[in-house]
Amino acid sequence: MNVPVTIYAEMTPNPTTMKFVANKYLLLTGDSVEFNSAKEAKGFSPLAEELFQLPFVQKVFIAANFVTVTKTDNVPWDFINMELREFIKNFITEGKDVLVQMPTPLLVNDDSAPKKVYEAHEIDDAIRDLLDQFVRPAVENDGGAIEYRGFEDGVVSVLMKGSCAGCPSSTATLKFGIENLLKTHLPEVKEVVAENE
Repeated sequence: MNVPVTIYAEMTPNPTTMKFVANKYLLLTGDSVEFNSAKEAKGFSPLAEELFQLPFVQKVFIAANFVTVTKTDNVPWDFINMELREFIKNFITEGKDVLVQMPTPLLVNDDSAPKKVYEAHEIDDAIRDLLDQFVRPAVENDGGAIEYRGFEDGVVSVLMKGSCAGCPSSTATLKFGIENLLKTHLPEVKEVVAENE
């Protein structure tokens, strides 16, 4: 028996993003992908490609059972919320592919600047465990994701994605929430910083 697809919308702390939650999984738990343009989505996510055809869609972030859409400033959510909900619901109901392949960071990132590479550290697993247990659920609840990048000289580097990237409250979350949590459990941690892709 086919379960009907339902989608509900949730506001996020970021006023330019809305989280559209499905009653089924779109990606494997723990996976997430973000696209900043139709060009980035091409060949990777048919859902994101089609969403970018809508003139008010600026960014698309897809995680386990939700899609976070970042809109342009020229149109209020009241005018587009229902349209986006129906669009995503119909796309999933029709059985179309949400993601055909995961982009590699090199393909998504148009910067010519190389990404910083971190040496493995003895507390990497402890940091990942704390982030997975305490931070990831809260961040996903707000329509975003957090990715651990590395630890060096007392500084933990993370990447904030989805509605958490560029969110006015993400700095407070980073400094008062994540940094305090890690400092409390791991005395080696002195600071937490967000890398921007």
